[in-house]
Amino acid sequence: MPSSPLAAAVLEDLRRSFRTYKALGDRAIAQVADADLARTPDAESNSIAIIVKHLAGNMRSRFTEFLTSDGEKPDRHRDREFEPDDAVTRAALLASWEAGWRTTFEAVEALDPEDLLRTVTIRQEPMTVLQALNRQAAHYAYHVGQLVYLAKALAGRGWQSLSIPRGQSARYSQGTYLKGNGSGSSQKA
Repeated sequence: MPSSPLAAAVLEDLRRSFRTYKALGDRAIAQVADADLARTPDAESNSIAIIVKHLAGNMRSRFTEFLTSDGEKPDRHRDREFEPDDAVTRAALLASWEAGWRTTFEAVEALDPEDLLRTVTIRQEPMTVLQALNRQAAHYAYHVGQLVYLAKALAGRGWQSLSIPRGQSARYSQGTYLKGNGSGSSQKA
């Protein structure tokens, strides 16, 4: 099937979404003290470290040999991703985070618009590449949102907003917010 401008635009938008989720996670993790990375609000909640471990495991499984093998690799042990590790270091956490995203970006950047209607499988369930990418984008947005929420709670008053801070919407709409805060970010929710 020949490439269409719509397919190219959809693929580029998905790539942008993945980059945005990673950037939000990067900026949130950077604001959390090392001692708080494995901290949970309660026994039933996940820590930032657990969320990162889960995302990295999911990314490796889903995007390694993305077009040619099932997205749930036999060597993945999903339940272990949710086991606490109080000895986790920032360096190890970030290495895992970066490796997962690198695997994701390499696979997604290698796609052509024509690939969007190809069939892939996740847990033996066939779906189009487009469906698989949308599924992963939703999954990553969900967990990055959790990560950001936890980071904000842990950072407390020192939190630097990743979006338009409360009370600044009018300034942002007038075009004066970015000039005054020096953030330079164009990703505002």
